[in-house]
Amino acid sequence: MHTYPDQMTSMVDYYDLKKAIDVLENDGLILYPTDTNWSIGCDASSEVAVTRAYHLKNRPYELPMTVLVDSIEMLRDYVEHLHPRIETLLSFHLRPLTIVYDKATSLPERLTAADGSIAIRIPQDDFCRELIQRFGRPIVASSANIEGASRPQHFGEISSEIIQGVDLVMPYRRADRSIGEPSVVARLSDKAELIFIRE
Repeated sequence: MHTYPDQMTSMVDYYDLKKAIDVLENDGLILYPTDTNWSIGCDASSEVAVTRAYHLKNRPYELPMTVLVDSIEMLRDYVEHLHPRIETLLSFHLRPLTIVYDKATSLPERLTAADGSIAIRIPQDDFCRELIQRFGRPIVASSANIEGASRPQHFGEISSEIIQGVDLVMPYRRADRSIGEPSVVARLSDKAELIFIRE
């Protein structure tokens, strides 16, 4: 049972937030801006919702999707092991940072790579973090495009097929034409050394 304050101190509108959470709780899809680009989102713990996201994007199941959590505390609930080196990196990194963890827990197998690894990010975006925090579970963040098409640089480049295929389009930053940076992607080697897959 989610509770909402009478007055919210953040940028997130009470009614928009409630609508988004209602959609997520019913295995629905949302279209929302993240700290990198516009994304298709859903309850990352629901296999039904994750499958819907794959179908909308026409994305092969062999390609994993990124998951967003609101904090290091939530992250611990969904990865098998959080190395202190990764925790330190997450605390001080200034750009959006996606970490590939060796093993996921409590998440659908469909979200993971063939080796069982999972890509998770703590977004550097107030709206995303508050949405995830109030929803109480991780949310998928997969770029708002059909597989093989260019990733939209802003809301105006998102195809009608994607917009019509989700259950809710969030109103935030639709007029923003700035180009978000892709996240840095890193993982820890077997020797506990940081490997940057994308910088």
